[in-house]
Amino acid sequence: MRRSALIIALLVIGAAAVLADTRWWGSSISQSVARGSGPAIPVVTDKARRADVPIYLTGLGTVQAFNSVLIRSRVDGQIVKIRFEEGSDIHAGDVLIEIDQAPFEAALAQAKANELKDQAQLNNARRDLGRYSSLAKTGAGSAQQFDTTQALVEQLEASIKADQALVDTAQVQLNYTRIRSPIDGRVGTRLVDLGNIVRASDTTGIVTINQIHPIFVSFALPADSLGQLRAGSKDGDVIVVALNRDGQTLATGVLAVIDNQINPATGTINYKAKFDNADDVLWPGQFVNLRIQLATRRNVIAVPVTAVQQGPDGSYAFVVGDDRTVQKRALKVGARNKTTAIIDDGLQPGEQIVTDGQYRIQAGSKVQTESPVDAGPANSP
Repeated sequence: MRRSALIIALLVIGAAAVLADTRWWGSSISQSVARGSGPAIPVVTDKARRADVPIYLTGLGTVQAFNSVLIRSRVDGQIVKIRFEEGSDIHAGDVLIEIDQAPFEAALAQAKANELKDQAQLNNARRDLGRYSSLAKTGAGSAQQFDTTQALVEQLEASIKADQALVDTAQVQLNYTRIRSPIDGRVGTRLVDLGNIVRASDTTGIVTINQIHPIFVSFALPADSLGQLRAGSKDGDVIVVALNRDGQTLATGVLAVIDNQINPATGTINYKAKFDNADDVLWPGQFVNLRIQLATRRNVIAVPVTAVQQGPDGSYAFVVGDDRTVQKRALKVGARNKTTAIIDDGLQPGEQIVTDGQYRIQAGSKVQTESPVDAGPANSP
């Protein structure tokens, strides 16, 4: 029993000694780091420099056809010929579909025949009117007969106009049997096959044509972006860059449309950017990331955005002196983009700032510096 108590007492005394030693050692290390007398801490650094910095907004957009047309028939009939290949490029005026013309040719011929019949009757009535007019002047003819013939002439003249309208209508209907593309574009997959009956009342259509040169990308941004984009557009075109999910540039276009109202439900406003899309990298329905350049700040002091840290008192950066000692410097940060921050106050060109490894240091620490290139993956986006 006494032996057990002695062992426990020795263990307690030993643990207390170890704890005291550990606290002393940790305190010594902290004091050494604070005084800069400890080992140099490796960090990645870069220099503040003067540069032109683009300021931009980012968003997510959906590619839309510049024009999209669902081709429908304007007459009823049977498809006798399909004159396009699915997925091919076509031009405005190209014939896409031919519908059986026989019924429409017959209707046109009948309308023309009726016009000829009424024209013959009109010619005869005019001759009679001339004779009755001569007789009425000599007193040999009846005035009533003259008036009746004159009314018949006027009636037949009206019939001729109606006949001409029917001929024109029949000709239009015949022309509608050859369905043409109203725009330049690319046809999609057809919705009906050869031999099918199509009707003017059909809502499904025959095929959709999308104009993709140029092409739109629609996107929405918070309502407070409106003032920035309108201000940017006064100085010229607002440049919009479309990016894939890896951040690689797909195409460069310009802001084309600012919607005329803000959506009160979402607090956003809709925009459209226009791209030439000559190489077909953008496709209707595709999602793309967007970078909308608002302006370019010229000849400003710029640093990598990773150099700017946030603390209770605002933005700051660690500045490395000539003796490799770190100084904590308060900053006034202006605009920034994804990679670069503009420093309105707090740094001078050429000063060396820490861009990676800030969590290991504090004011007064000694550091071993590496450039972003030397650091390798530590500087990778």
